[in-house]
Amino acid sequence: MRLTELGWKLGVVSAERWSAFNRKRDVVEAEKQRLKSTWVNPNLVGSEEAIRVLGKRLEREYTLADLLKRPQVSYEQLATLRAHTGELISNSSLVGAESEQVEIQIKYEGYINRQQEEVERQKLQDELLIPDALDYDELTSLSFEVRQKLKTHRPATLGAAARISGITPAAISTLLVHLKKRSYQSNSREAA
Repeated sequence: MRLTELGWKLGVVSAERWSAFNRKRDVVEAEKQRLKSTWVNPNLVGSEEAIRVLGKRLEREYTLADLLKRPQVSYEQLATLRAHTGELISNSSLVGAESEQVEIQIKYEGYINRQQEEVERQKLQDELLIPDALDYDELTSLSFEVRQKLKTHRPATLGAAARISGITPAAISTLLVHLKKRSYQSNSREAA
């Protein structure tokens, strides 16, 4: 789905395709919100029904989204979950690509969020400024060769330093620790 958005921005996706994409995205988002707000508890679903659909009994109250995150539970299985009364709990009419997209987004939401946080953290590190006056010779934990390259190139940011040929991830980590330590010490002095 994310490539369609990029394609639209680049002008390679037709208006018809964009409209269909927006409808699908809205349906998927509405269904995700419904699953996150619909609660199921052991009093509502019998043990046999829970075992049939979920593989085990319910111990406590869950949202349908929480149940869908279980590895052995598919969106289609969840759609067959019935209450004691025989009424469908999920009551979903999605099929095909839309139901598949809902399942993927819910099951992998935690992984995607953690990856996005990691990307943001990496971006902040890449943009971390290296002071012009930094004396690389003070960083004795770096090899002589790495210190020479850093002195020669005088990178403005940690990301620029990482792109210098021969600068290892370990050297970048050492430089990052030094910069953070230096920042912490200067902040401590200003506070005193």
